[in-house]
Amino acid sequence: MQDKFVCDTSVIFNGSILDLIEKGELGEYPEILISNIVVAEIEYRTNIHKEIGFYGLNVLKELRKLNDEKVIKLEIVGNRPTREEIKMAPGGELDALIRDTALENNAVIITADRIQGDVGVFEGLEVFYVKERAIYKPKEPLSLKLLEYFDDKTMSVHLKRNLPPYAKKGSPGNWLLQKIDEQIISPKLIEDIALEVIENVREDDRSFIEIEKMGAVVAQLREFRIVITRPPFSNDVEITAVRPLVSLKLSDYSIDAKLQRRLEKAEGILVCGSPGAGKSTFCAALANDYLNQNKVVKTLESVRDLQVRPEITQYTKLEGNLENSADILLLVRPDFTIFDEVRTTKDFEIYADFRLSGVGMVGVVHSSSAIDAIQRFIGRIELGMLPSIIDTIIFIEGGDISTVLIIKMTVKVPSGFRDRDLARPVVEVRDYKTRKLEYEIYSFGQDIVINPIGPKKSKFQPDKYGDLSSFRKSKSKQERINLDLEVGKDKIILRAVPSYASQNIIIFANNEEIFTGSLSRNGEINLSLSNKEGRRLLKEIDRKKDIYAKRK
Repeated sequence: MQDKFVCDTSVIFNGSILDLIEKGELGEYPEILISNIVVAEIEYRTNIHKEIGFYGLNVLKELRKLNDEKVIKLEIVGNRPTREEIKMAPGGELDALIRDTALENNAVIITADRIQGDVGVFEGLEVFYVKERAIYKPKEPLSLKLLEYFDDKTMSVHLKRNLPPYAKKGSPGNWLLQKIDEQIISPKLIEDIALEVIENVREDDRSFIEIEKMGAVVAQLREFRIVITRPPFSNDVEITAVRPLVSLKLSDYSIDAKLQRRLEKAEGILVCGSPGAGKSTFCAALANDYLNQNKVVKTLESVRDLQVRPEITQYTKLEGNLENSADILLLVRPDFTIFDEVRTTKDFEIYADFRLSGVGMVGVVHSSSAIDAIQRFIGRIELGMLPSIIDTIIFIEGGDISTVLIIKMTVKVPSGFRDRDLARPVVEVRDYKTRKLEYEIYSFGQDIVINPIGPKKSKFQPDKYGDLSSFRKSKSKQERINLDLEVGKDKIILRAVPSYASQNIIIFANNEEIFTGSLSRNGEINLSLSNKEGRRLLKEIDRKKDIYAKRK
């Protein structure tokens, strides 16, 4: 083998050339030829703020250092590519020029690109094909400057050039942002950290670059999700690293046997909560539980960071598009798919399409309450399809299950309406534990109405205001509305004083809620005895119960 070598871009961008020199596979004092075409490609990638460009530039600097140390003989050869040649790069024009450089210099071409190598062999070149770089052993721990900022209570680390480092410490739903060092992050330090991350990601077989755009890269380095941003996307260089603190089982959550059975048969689940509440941790536990039930489970993630068992395959965007991923995933025929996260209109359409195709879905949605998660579907899908797509909503707060809602479709007169002719399809949203009706969702004219049912809970907290029992009693007396009742042959007329006209009220019989209604402009409610509410009210009147109302 000759001792003169031409490198193409592949062995510069993945750093293989440095491994070959270090291991002595190119002989003693080899002559390394770098085409100006390779330099131009690395310079272009760096100028558009691609992390691979910065990494390639660092490899070139290392080659220059090895030249100065007389380990190799480095030479830059050839001309820079023209605009026309650059435009033809996807067709292989630049690769052809690199092969020409090897031919002109009677040199061996070093490449990690299978097509480049095979074409070179066809053209009669001597090719040194690099199959793959040395990778870390599966159990070898990571050793990074970035990890020095983590301890066992750190959820995420936030580094920005010319500022001190910060970290979120605590647990999901209970964390604080703290300054972890007084020394500011210098420009050199943050670049060293970024470069080290990219190097390790490209060398580690369990790590990968998830997204790479102009000024931003998202990398998954084992369990760490790392985001590196640069101008023009961000105003300065910033690195954010997030890791899961805990890996939980479903039994670690506030879940009883009844809810466990519900999750086993539910097929349209939304897991919602605010950022950092613990949604992804819960979904990972749910996915692992489905796997234990001998279900085929897959995940669909924009960034593959769910901590699931190896048997669960994690899918991401195929050719930058989740629609393409969905087409392939349907062919795999999973029993359950964890969709993390459902955000754009297209995501909601994919979720709905999977459900209507018979695939069990668990969607992760950012929301401040359980009902807000349902609202994000409204307007994106037809209201009548909602119960066919979603059957269970789980709200995560403080790392545990806070609220569970279930929904179903019925035909009824919405609460507060009196005329039977106003009956329509209504989506009922009920609390799973108590079965209490919490919301009604229905069409009213051109609008979709989400109507909360029942009195609103007081926002006063006993620990702040002391014992509220006397407050509630006095408030109850103030809100109690006396009603005059007139029982006719086919209806009951309820009358309040005129000052309560046009207001929504709740009718009670001896402290038991009967129904909710709206007073007319004359302060009346006409209740037909053909209605369930009318018949029940008549029964309570016959029992001599105290009938009164409260403002809703």
